[in-house]
Amino acid sequence: MADEGRIFRLLIINPGSTSTKVSLFENEVSLFEKSIFHDAPVLLQFPHVNLQIPFRYQVILDMLKEENVDPAEIDVFVGRGGSACTQPGGVTKIDQKLYDDTEAAVGGSEHPAKLGVMLAWKFAQEFGKEAYTLNPTNVDEYCDYARLTGIRGLYRVSHSHVLNQKAVAEAHAKTLGKRYEDCNFIVGHIDGGITVSAHEHGKMIDGNMGSDGEGAFTPTRIGSVPVLALLDYIEEHSVEEVRLMCSRAGGFVSLFGTSNSDTIHDLVVKGDRKASLVWNTLIYQVCKMVGEMSAVLCGKVDGILLTGGLMRFDDIAEGIRRRCGWIAPISVYPGEMEQEALAYGVLKVLRGEAQAMTYSGKNVWQGFDGVEF
Repeated sequence: MADEGRIFRLLIINPGSTSTKVSLFENEVSLFEKSIFHDAPVLLQFPHVNLQIPFRYQVILDMLKEENVDPAEIDVFVGRGGSACTQPGGVTKIDQKLYDDTEAAVGGSEHPAKLGVMLAWKFAQEFGKEAYTLNPTNVDEYCDYARLTGIRGLYRVSHSHVLNQKAVAEAHAKTLGKRYEDCNFIVGHIDGGITVSAHEHGKMIDGNMGSDGEGAFTPTRIGSVPVLALLDYIEEHSVEEVRLMCSRAGGFVSLFGTSNSDTIHDLVVKGDRKASLVWNTLIYQVCKMVGEMSAVLCGKVDGILLTGGLMRFDDIAEGIRRRCGWIAPISVYPGEMEQEALAYGVLKVLRGEAQAMTYSGKNVWQGFDGVEF
């Protein structure tokens, strides 16, 4: 399919925990970008994230109809991904095996990003085209120290906003006149989900498992909770309820009944004491995560990069700068660079400038070298 002179039309599908974002690119040019917010009560109508596929598929079709775009005229469908076996960074061609493992969540995470792969494959099958993904949430570049836990046979894995974090890190490195591979960054994606990761010389070597209940609580997630306290909670509730709260029904949803950050922030501005306590606790917990990652990088940090939808609120950056500005310079990239990253990465493959990987169906990490447990 490589053709340097051809104009390619790429539909970029990016499902998030509270939104569906779609862009149509002709080569590097974005013809349109639309994002539909889904409040938590809407998505919680679906008992399992996979059951959102028909709903989100129709949302995308409606977007295309509004823009007078015939999906049959799109050349390639590109979806954000996750939930399959861990994968190396880069572009991967979506095939039936990747679809099946994503649907089954063999990687153990039910992040809504997985729907990007599933929707892109559904469109590709419907219209006889190809589908790709780039830097899904389960890209694994962790160092060994980031994997081990105090339970035999239980290991930490990479579940993060890899796509946006790497895109922002690469863009920021260019502003410094450097390559991403030559820098050390702490990158925080702060939105419906929150992940903060340590990037050392082009590799994301550690970070929190955001959709697994680790790190700061978020608009939709519980974050880290003391294990014994959580066990006590499960005695009066259900394991499935807690699983749901790890990814879709925790955080603001549990505390306020909505995942709408604008609603909560409006209350903060009006001086509501409960909203202010919750909002500032979220910022406080993010700061603790930044501190952890600075230790991972031995204090050798070229920059702290803050990105994601919640960075539209200036007080979040101010709060993090107050507690963490001594670590390294802080730069803010509101929103995300995911749409462009997905389009540009796949364009390189279509033009023959890079090669897409084939999903292996095996985890990247196969154990500690020379060590058995």
